[in-house]
Amino acid sequence: MTTKAVRIHAPGGPEALKYEDVPTPEPGPGEALIKQEGIGLNYIDVYFRTGLYKAPSLPLTIGQEGAGTVVSVGANVSNVQPGDRVAYAGAIGGYATERTIAAERLVKLPDGIDFKTAATMMLQGMTAQYLIRHTYTVKAGQTIVVHAAAGGVGLILCQWAKYLGANVIGVVSSREKAELARANGAAHTIVGYDNLVAEVKRITGGAGVPVVYDSIGKDTFGASLDCLAPLGLMVSYGNASGPVPPVDIGILAAKGSLFLTRPTLATYTAQRADLEKTAEDLFDVVLKGAVKIQVNQTFPLKDAAAAHIALESRKTTGSTVLVP
Repeated sequence: MTTKAVRIHAPGGPEALKYEDVPTPEPGPGEALIKQEGIGLNYIDVYFRTGLYKAPSLPLTIGQEGAGTVVSVGANVSNVQPGDRVAYAGAIGGYATERTIAAERLVKLPDGIDFKTAATMMLQGMTAQYLIRHTYTVKAGQTIVVHAAAGGVGLILCQWAKYLGANVIGVVSSREKAELARANGAAHTIVGYDNLVAEVKRITGGAGVPVVYDSIGKDTFGASLDCLAPLGLMVSYGNASGPVPPVDIGILAAKGSLFLTRPTLATYTAQRADLEKTAEDLFDVVLKGAVKIQVNQTFPLKDAAAAHIALESRKTTGSTVLVP
């Protein structure tokens, strides 16, 4: 028995993604086999494809997010059973028609959330949840900066922060994306990075902001620090423009006793109870309509390379789903 998967045999460009037959996996103890109905596209997939993040072994089936139906379970699995509608994020091996996964990393989907939406909301949505509910607890009346505000995480952050009563300054790369960010809750938008600091200072009356959420990395790190008020928090959670170079921590003192963190979803959901709470919080705001997951691009799984090209060239907005 075989299934289809997209694998890399060596790091490289989009052409490194190979759509091929692989043996259908069997669930071991503590695992579930799921038939996937949708697979999320995320920038971390690019990091593994290029080698920025080291593959645990090769060939590697990349992909960190998906949704589908449980087909079978191994020994000692009690939280899911065959027929359950489930979703996950953070478990590599997602670019496949069928896959096995540790059952404890699966969460059951509420009836009101379909597979396509679920497949693209778990990683981005749970990332947004921990960023604004745990890494920094955003409060009503605060003004915050969100980079890539028209991207998958960015659109969710804009909506969720507005729901919490905050004012979002969304940073984007085009006027079209600025319109999209504003339509999703951004009170202000800034196109490009050239005038970022001056615009943030103007909007905040010179005060700066208490937190910056930066998924861009190298190109925006310095400017993001300069947007912060004294004792502000720089949240660097992605590297879309490349990794941030080594930092002299003395600049944190010079710029106002700033805080700096590089968080990951894996840490914030490492414990089963935390995973469940994070997912439940996300499901709650989606079911309420406070956060709308926008699946703006759909690609067949076999065309994963084209999806990567679109993502890296900043031609995507919102979320992208790969359909097996």
